[in-house]
Amino acid sequence: MPSVTFSPLRRSASVMARGKGRKMGKTSARLKLMYVEGDEEVLKEQALTIEKAGHHVTAMVGRKAAMEQLQLDAFDLVILGQTLSRNDRHHLPYMVKKLHQGTRVLVLHTDGERHPYVDANLDTGSRIEQLLEKIAGLEAVPAV
Repeated sequence: MPSVTFSPLRRSASVMARGKGRKMGKTSARLKLMYVEGDEEVLKEQALTIEKAGHHVTAMVGRKAAMEQLQLDAFDLVILGQTLSRNDRHHLPYMVKKLHQGTRVLVLHTDGERHPYVDANLDTGSRIEQLLEKIAGLEAVPAV
């Protein structure tokens, strides 16, 4: 797998890999998802883990970059990470559903709270394996 670098703006691990000689074509990815974090290091580590699980991941740093990407592309699932502000984790689900009604939203670091526009959530302290299980569980579930 080629090395991946993320910038604070928009960077997709798979887009960068294609730019290094990988041919575009059919992918075996199960879900096309966007993963959004406020911290680039957390994003980089977790996005690679999710991609290794077989999903096509577009990694975004921050709310503004995520909104710009949502205006350009649709996703099966949007994951809002724990390093986003509470305000961003609250408002982004509305924006995702407004732009793409069928997109599912998974929010990390929720402390048991339930948002009406969120399809699934994981509480604070959840492990990456739990996140991967939650993503797998959402594959067959219709969006809220």
